[in-house]
Amino acid sequence: MNLPLSLTVNGERRELVLDDPRVTLLDLLRERLELTGTKKGCDRGQCGACTVLVDGKRVNSCLALAASQDGAEIVTIEGIAQGGRLHPVQAAFIEHDGLQCGFCTPGQIMSAIGLMMEAQTGSDPERIREAMSGNLCRCGAYAGITEAVLEAQKMLGTSKTERAA
Repeated sequence: MNLPLSLTVNGERRELVLDDPRVTLLDLLRERLELTGTKKGCDRGQCGACTVLVDGKRVNSCLALAASQDGAEIVTIEGIAQGGRLHPVQAAFIEHDGLQCGFCTPGQIMSAIGLMMEAQTGSDPERIREAMSGNLCRCGAYAGITEAVLEAQKMLGTSKTERAA
């Protein structure tokens, strides 16, 4: 069974054919499109390492079937820097030591961008921690992550959600 699939991934239109309707978005991104920045952690939707933006919303790509994303706009960690300049969230993660081993960092950054687009946290560190609670960090860099999100929100302007991505 071949299923045609049309996606926009990091601004580029992709026409694909799936030979298996059970392929997850994560596996499609990593194995077919070679976008390996999105990490496979638990493969059960519990760690957030695979977080990407689908039509502007945070999604655990390990739980999303690729076939159900036909026509969607997907943004991965590879698609957020502009012309060699880091995205403000990436820069803030570096500035505030929001990473240690780096395995969870792509999912953390994509989740942070998504929550800023959702404009649900404001400048409340507790609300940021709650909104980011689906992204686990084995190294415990949570304080730096929260500081990075707060700093990035200031840089982007919390009310200017269209500038977050």
